Amino acid sequence: MQAADKIAVVEKYVQAFARNDMSLIEEIYADDATVEDPVGSDALRGKAAVVVFYQQAFNSGAKLELTGPARCAGNAVAFPFCVNVGTMKVHAIDVFEFNSAGKVVTMRAYWGPENVTV
Repeated sequence: MQAADKIAVVEKYVQAFARNDMSLIEEIYADDATVEDPVGSDALRGKAAVVVFYQQAFNSGAKLELTGPARCAGNAVAFPFCVNVGTMKVHAIDVFEFNSAGKVVTMRAYWGPENVTV
């Protein structure tokens, strides 16, 4: 994957939240994907579990706002953003790792209590 392809996936991810579009989430994730949000929590395994996670986020009204450029290296992309849910903001950095088909196989979200404001 080229850097532009990885960045396009990040843009699709943000669009999914803007539109509450689960089909975009399903499109970017591999069937055997894992999501660890935040890092250190139990990882969700498999697309079905990932979809449930994102449906809960969509139901909360969460919207994403990129706060800086994506950084690409190897088979991964990292990107800083803010999750806005009502008056709460979570400043995070997500890292997507891709398989050879260009699907996200691992998503790890880096944030902690000190990154949450109300």
